[in-house]
Amino acid sequence: MSSFLFVVPPLVGHINPLVGVASALTSRGHRVAWAGEPALVRRLAGPDATVHPCRSGGPEGPGGPADSGQPAGPDSASASESESAQEAVRPPDLRGPEALRFLWERFLVPLAEAMAPGVRRAVDALRPDVVVADQQALAGALVAEASGLPWATSATTSAEFADALASMPRVAAWNDRLLRDLRDRIGRPGGTGDPRFSPHLVLAFTTPELAGPAARGGDRIRWVGPSLAARPRLAAFPWHRLDPGRSLVLVTLGTANADAGGRFLMEAAQAARARADRVQAVVADAEGVLGGGCTNDSDDVIAVPLVPQLDLLERAAAVVCHAGHNTVCEALWHGVPLVVAPIRDDQPVIAAQVADAGAGVRIRFGRATAPVIGKALDTVLDEPYVRAAAAKVSAAFRAAGGASAAADHLERLARQEDQG
Repeated sequence: MSSFLFVVPPLVGHINPLVGVASALTSRGHRVAWAGEPALVRRLAGPDATVHPCRSGGPEGPGGPADSGQPAGPDSASASESESAQEAVRPPDLRGPEALRFLWERFLVPLAEAMAPGVRRAVDALRPDVVVADQQALAGALVAEASGLPWATSATTSAEFADALASMPRVAAWNDRLLRDLRDRIGRPGGTGDPRFSPHLVLAFTTPELAGPAARGGDRIRWVGPSLAARPRLAAFPWHRLDPGRSLVLVTLGTANADAGGRFLMEAAQAARARADRVQAVVADAEGVLGGGCTNDSDDVIAVPLVPQLDLLERAAAVVCHAGHNTVCEALWHGVPLVVAPIRDDQPVIAAQVADAGAGVRIRFGRATAPVIGKALDTVLDEPYVRAAAAKVSAAFRAAGGASAAADHLERLARQEDQG
């Protein structure tokens, strides 16, 4: 039996993929513990999960919004995204290098510094054989390195594999300095590895059929595909209002984008109504911009604050979203093509992957009117080549093995260390 410590940020979409991996390891007799926010981890991984508390930094500093443990619920639209209450305070118009600077200086670095003491305590208490560190929980990698422990990277988004900063050498140099200074403060000074890419094992919860070839990570990457764990069904969702005679379209932007998404949701609802003879839309409308409940008496558009995403994807014909990695992968796992309108962060990279794979249509978020969304929706609903491409990615995802394959690789890493 081996022991594994999962180090996760207070982000629902970065915890959910590891829930299934933890379950697979536990079922094989291994010991699994978490380092993160206890309330959030136990809500997603189960009330019996062993969680070593780590305070969460962020834009408000330790004890700010992320410490409330109140990101979107496990079945909401944003339950599968890289989102937290922290990111809601970010200016909605922040883009490009300034958005990257905000992410690192106001979230990732403060989060790492805030989590590091808790991760050290967890390592001392558990003495794990392997640390599994999310790419955005940098404290996990740095503490493991300083403690001489083998560690694996959990890459819940494939954006880092693309090396988006390769064309921006000054920004890349700034990012390298930031990481080096962070390592000097909470890790092992003088280390040279990138804490986002373990030298032992990188678990990529996607496959090359979507992500394309990796520019970073090399032969350490193991493409395991999405890890989908069962989630509680929302008792309040109006299943009786779904019309089996029409194509179901799920529209979701995630709650972290509610500040920027109201207009888009209204335009998407209008595009669905214009096709009401053949399309019914379910809109994740956390802020109630569509009025709540239903937008008209005929149930052409059903707007609810929380959606049981995985259950709906089993019935959906298309998804309209912001190209959040987990929503994209969950849709394509089910062979559902997408209309993607990226807003910020890794979303433009993921949207490009969807378009390049032929599994959806990319549109510009800021210019997405009802006619634009409607035209893209017609393409993904009606064009056979799009549905065929989505089916191809789905087949690759399912063949990759998901949580079970990830558990296999972690077991292998633990055995190698034992033998070494």
